[in-house]
Amino acid sequence: MTQALHFRRLESMYQAAPINEFYRPEMQVGEGEASITITVDEKHHHSGGGVHGSVYFKMLDDAAFFAANSLEDKVFVLTTSFTTYLTRPVAHGKLTAKGKMVNSNKSQFIAEAVVYDEKDNEIGRGNGIFVRGKLPLTDARGYLSYDGDNGNHSG
Repeated sequence: MTQALHFRRLESMYQAAPINEFYRPEMQVGEGEASITITVDEKHHHSGGGVHGSVYFKMLDDAAFFAANSLEDKVFVLTTSFTTYLTRPVAHGKLTAKGKMVNSNKSQFIAEAVVYDEKDNEIGRGNGIFVRGKLPLTDARGYLSYDGDNGNHSG
């Protein structure tokens, strides 16, 4: 399997996650990096009218997670810890989280991510530790749905 096929399959797997029906994110994966975009509106707000911290966390964790899993093509990685910093409130617009690998060894991956608003202001950041799990990627929902021969998703 080529790296590009692995990256497209990770993107397919991400889109197949049931939680993403609510957030409607878009993702791109490259070697040691991932980018997540979500357009936020009132459904993402807390009662004070701003975007709930869970949106920041999800975007940051997902971007860092997929940066790590881009370097592992056999098994699903797992988040073992993740620290999140909410640095600026936001209420609407398109948010983009960019994750990248910082370090890896035999037992773990360390990755970080930063989330930006549509004016490219940093609104949050985080870093985490990820380990190899036991679930083969081929058993993860959506991973094999991407047909690399013609670029189609088979559901």
